[in-house]
Amino acid sequence: MNKPQLPERRIGLLQATAINMIDMIGIGPFVVLSVVAETMQGPSFLYAWIAGAFLSYIDAMTWSQLGSTFPLAGGSYNFLKEGYGPKWGKLMSFLFVWQTMIQAPLVLASAAIGFSQYAGFLWPGISPKLFSGTLVILVVVLLYRKTESVGRISVFLWCGVLLTLGWIIAGGLLHGNFSAPVLHINDGLKLNHAFAAAIGFASVKTIYSYLGYYNVCHLGSEIKNPEKNIPRSMFISITGIALLYLAMNISVASVLPMQQIQTSKFVISEFIQSLYGAGAAKIITVMVLWVAFASIFSATLGYSRIPYAAAKDGAFFSVFAKLHPTKNFPYVSLLALGAVAFIFSMLFRLKEVIEGILAMRILIQFIGQGIGLILLAKRKGLNVFKWKMPLFPIPAIIGILLWLFIFYSTGMTMMISGVIVITTGLITFLIKASLKKEWPFFIMKK
Repeated sequence: MNKPQLPERRIGLLQATAINMIDMIGIGPFVVLSVVAETMQGPSFLYAWIAGAFLSYIDAMTWSQLGSTFPLAGGSYNFLKEGYGPKWGKLMSFLFVWQTMIQAPLVLASAAIGFSQYAGFLWPGISPKLFSGTLVILVVVLLYRKTESVGRISVFLWCGVLLTLGWIIAGGLLHGNFSAPVLHINDGLKLNHAFAAAIGFASVKTIYSYLGYYNVCHLGSEIKNPEKNIPRSMFISITGIALLYLAMNISVASVLPMQQIQTSKFVISEFIQSLYGAGAAKIITVMVLWVAFASIFSATLGYSRIPYAAAKDGAFFSVFAKLHPTKNFPYVSLLALGAVAFIFSMLFRLKEVIEGILAMRILIQFIGQGIGLILLAKRKGLNVFKWKMPLFPIPAIIGILLWLFIFYSTGMTMMISGVIVITTGLITFLIKASLKKEWPFFIMKK
C-alpha cells in the first residue's frame, strides 16, 4: 500500500498572500494599539509601527532566500537543518521544533484570548476563558479538511479582514482630521535613551502584529511556483499590512483624543461608536472578532506542518508524521497543537502570551535562521539560492542585530524563559541522541 502524500502544489500567489495577511493582522493591531500609544506617550507612537514594518522587510529577505530555495513543509525546520549542516543542523532544527511545540500554541492562544477580550464589548458578562477555548476547538474542526479547501476558506476570511480595516480607515478619512497625527508625529519627541527604550518596548507589540509574513514558508511544499510566489507573497503582504496598519492608527488618532486611545480596552469599537453610534460599534466588534478568527485559522494551518515535517524526517516523534488516510493532511500535528493551544488559552493573560511568543522564538528561529543563511552561503556559495537578497549579507546582519534588540526589550523574565526553553530542548536532544546512538555521542557515517 502506497504511503499517502500531501496534495500537489495548489496554493497560488493570491491564496498564499491571503494566508500570510490574515495571519499577520489577527487580533494584534486591535488589542495592542492602545498599549503602543501608552508606551510611546504621544503621537510618535506611529514610529513603532514603522519600526515593525522595517524589521519585517529585512527579515523577509532571509525567509525569501531560504524559502524559495527549500520550498518544503515545515519552513524553518528545513532552513536550520540546511544552514547548519548535517551535524549542528540536527541540533538547531530539533530545538526549533521543540520551541514550536510551545510557542506555536502560544500564538494561537494569543489570538483566542484577544478574541475573548473584544467579545467583552458585546457581552460584558462572558467567560473569556470559555470563549477562547471554544474558538480554538472550532478552528481545528474547520482545518480538518483538504488543503485546497483551506485555500478557498482563507481567501473568504481575507475579504472580511480587508472590509474591517477599510471601514476603520474610511471613518478617519471622512470624519476626522486625517493629516493631524502625521503632521504632529514629532511633537515632544526627543531622540534620547528614553525614546530608544520606549520604541523597543512598543516594537515588541507592533512586531507581534506583523508576525506571519513568513507563514507561506511553512506550507512550502503546497505553493505553486515557489521560487517566485514565496518571496512575492511575503513582500506584498508586508507592504499591504504596513499601509493598512499606519492608515488605521492615523484614522483612530484623527478622531479620538490620545488619552482615550491610551486607556481604552476596546479602542476600535469606541472609535466607530463615536462616529456612527452604538449599533455600528457592535457591528465593527463582530468584524474584529472575524479578523481574530481568521488569524487563528491561518496560523494553525502553517504551524501544523512543522512537527509533521520534522517527524517525517525522523527528527521528531514518529506519530506526528501521520497523514489523514483520505484527506491527506497532518492531522496528528494539527490536533496536538490545537490541544496545547486550548490549554494555554485557559491559563495565561494576553500580555504574558505576546511577550512569551517573541522571547521563545527569537534566538532559534529569527537570529539562528539569519546566522544559518550566512553559514550556508559561505559553505555552498550564492549560486545555490533561487532568490537572493540585495547587498547580501548586510540585510541579514542588520536583521540579527535588530532581533537582539527586540529580545532584550521583552524584559529579563521573558529572556530567561526563552533560554530555559532552549536549555530543556538541548537536554532532551542530548538524551535522545544518547539513546539512539547518534551525534554528538557517536560519529556520523558519511
